[in-house]
Amino acid sequence: MDNTPGAAGQLVLAGTPIGNTDDASPALRRALAEADLIAAEDTRRLHGLLGRLGITTGARVVSYFDGNEASRVGELLAALTEGRTVVVVSDAGMPTVSDPGYRVVAAAVAAGLPVRVVPGPSAVLVALALSGLPTDRFCFEGFLPRKGGERRRRLAELALEPRTMVFFEAPHRLPEFLADAAAGLGQDRRAAVSRELTKTFEETRRGTLAELAAWAAAGVRGEITVVVAGAAPAGLSVADALPLVAERVAGGEPFSAAVAGVAADSGLPRKALYQAALAARKEDE
Repeated sequence: MDNTPGAAGQLVLAGTPIGNTDDASPALRRALAEADLIAAEDTRRLHGLLGRLGITTGARVVSYFDGNEASRVGELLAALTEGRTVVVVSDAGMPTVSDPGYRVVAAAVAAGLPVRVVPGPSAVLVALALSGLPTDRFCFEGFLPRKGGERRRRLAELALEPRTMVFFEAPHRLPEFLADAAAGLGQDRRAAVSRELTKTFEETRRGTLAELAAWAAAGVRGEITVVVAGAAPAGLSVADALPLVAERVAGGEPFSAAVAGVAADSGLPRKALYQAALAARKEDE
């Protein structure tokens, strides 16, 4: 469907800062200032953001969260058909990514109404970039089930997933999540936990799932994003594993730690892999 604005209004999905207000783009400022209607996950947080950005808007502001998302779609579509610009914002990041927005986008597309996006910060991509894990192929799993049994079953389904995986988790559930991940994906599977992204106390911890579970056991605060390495290919040979070692070293990991991590993930003998990787390294030099 062509999204070129016409007589109808347009639906705008606007990415908002995930921590640092300075990350707000000029396009976001313009979208908020020019909107006719703003659908916000939390109206109080929206007004706080507007205040910090120094933006005055004449838009009507309505709440748009998990509890009323389905019932609010009709009202938003009506505004669009009347020629109004409707801007959807979540508390932080991009609407529709573990946040409200999908239903109204699907309805607008079905109705042939224009939809556009104002790009913004994403906790998924920021944490992925910080993790030091492969970024060429990845998948976003969002929040796993809260109940332990359901969460463990979902992790079991992901045990052989070859792509790097990105999860969101609540801080009070992080210790249980990491413990279950270590049990289901492997104690030595590499991972990274990022918290308070782009905020003053931003922190990223890297290590094995077992190491991170031990660290989190004492309690962790803040908004959490977890990145976990994908499973090593089955039947991986020493020769096949050498590029994996080189990739980790290129990402800043010490040589011996890179060898140990790949050996743990693949089940290859650490000594044999170390010798082969060392020989390959000398050849490259």
